[in-house]
Amino acid sequence: MITRHFQTKINHRVVEHNGVLHFGGLVADDLSQDMKGQTAQICGKIDDLLGKVGSSKERLLTAMIYISDFSQKDGMNEAWLEWLPAEHLPTRATIGVAELGKDVLIEIVVSAAK
Repeated sequence: MITRHFQTKINHRVVEHNGVLHFGGLVADDLSQDMKGQTAQICGKIDDLLGKVGSSKERLLTAMIYISDFSQKDGMNEAWLEWLPAEHLPTRATIGVAELGKDVLIEIVVSAAK
C-alpha cells in the first residue's frame, strides 16, 4: 500500500510504502543564512515531518544532500552532526551541483523507517 502525505502543487512531501517513508527534497526558508544555518533549518523541517508521520530522526535510513558550494561543506557537516547522534547516522551521499535556486545552498532528501 502507498500512502501519500502533505500534498503541494507539485508533489507530496512524504510518500510511505512498506513501512519506509520517502521524503521529497527540502530547502531552508531563510536563505540569508550560511550553509550551517540552512542545514540546521532543514534538519528542523525533517524533525517536524518525521514526527507528523510517526517516525523520528533516529529511524533515518538514507540521506542525499545536494550542495552548491563544496567550500562550505564543513558548515553542513557541523549542523548535521549537531542534529544527529552518532549512533543514528544514516547512509549519506553529498553531491555537488551547479545551482539549486537563488541563494539556496543545500537541499536534503531522506528516507526513514516508520
